Amino acid sequence: MIGDIVETKQCQVKDPMDLFHSGQVVKICAPMVRYSKLAFRTLVRKYSCDLCYTPMIVAADFVRSAKARDSEFTTNKGDRPLIVQFAAKEAQVLCDAARIVCPFADGIDLNCGCPQRWAMSEGYGACLINKPELIRDMVRHVRNQIDNPGFSVSIKIRIHEDLKRTVDLCQKAEATGVSWITVHGRSVQERHQPVHYDAIKIIKQSISIPIVANGDIKTLKDAENVHHLTGADGIMVARGLLANPAMFAGYEETPLECIQDWVDIALEHGTPFTCFHHHLMYMMERITSKHEKKVFNVLSSTSAVLDYLNDHYGV
Repeated sequence: MIGDIVETKQCQVKDPMDLFHSGQVVKICAPMVRYSKLAFRTLVRKYSCDLCYTPMIVAADFVRSAKARDSEFTTNKGDRPLIVQFAAKEAQVLCDAARIVCPFADGIDLNCGCPQRWAMSEGYGACLINKPELIRDMVRHVRNQIDNPGFSVSIKIRIHEDLKRTVDLCQKAEATGVSWITVHGRSVQERHQPVHYDAIKIIKQSISIPIVANGDIKTLKDAENVHHLTGADGIMVARGLLANPAMFAGYEETPLECIQDWVDIALEHGTPFTCFHHHLMYMMERITSKHEKKVFNVLSSTSAVLDYLNDHYGV
């Protein structure tokens, strides 16, 4: 589970709460299914990302199965600060999962925002925003049973159609001892509609713990604008970082050195081909022509990808 796959350059481990109190906007890599794994986290950390989340892990499977633990959670000494995101609906199960990762991470995050049907039908994700008492119980359990006072417990939510309910939820979560709240500024029903940054601003003004803004942030300029619009203490990015892992360092599009870094890191980590290739497809989206995409996107082996990158880009 915790294999030292590669010794990456040791970063100075910072308590996530210290980041939020630094006076700087905290730049965060979102939990992304299949994508925000160790190799990608290693890459974005090289390009000014302050805090990384794991992909969402179903806590019950993680606690029950050693196989799930081995496949879902891999880290190393350079992979800090790190937040492990769990899907859970039972307080003790979340607590047991938190206890397993506590020695290797800086906090856990409870997913209360995933709108996918499977998650909601299982009682996970965004359906929890309608169960503030359950969120309270889960957070309290972790707080009471994890001895490390620096271990953070955060939640990631979507907003209600009636924003008063979201404000009430956040105030209750704050009273329970949540470290910070990430707000994706859309309701469960909304997918590609504009993000309600005004709602995030109202939530920020209603509580005193840090708020992280999430949704449709694709460039460093977007991040700065959203910070000014909402007053958020942190900015969480998903697809924007997939398209340009160097985004937080101020690059408008993925620089060739970042592509080279990805190749080196992915090969060192033994990243499966599909994942290795998909990341490159995202990274090269803005810098390749239609014809180049047609050729590159159907390559079917690591050696073919390496030859293509060498021939066309000198990588």
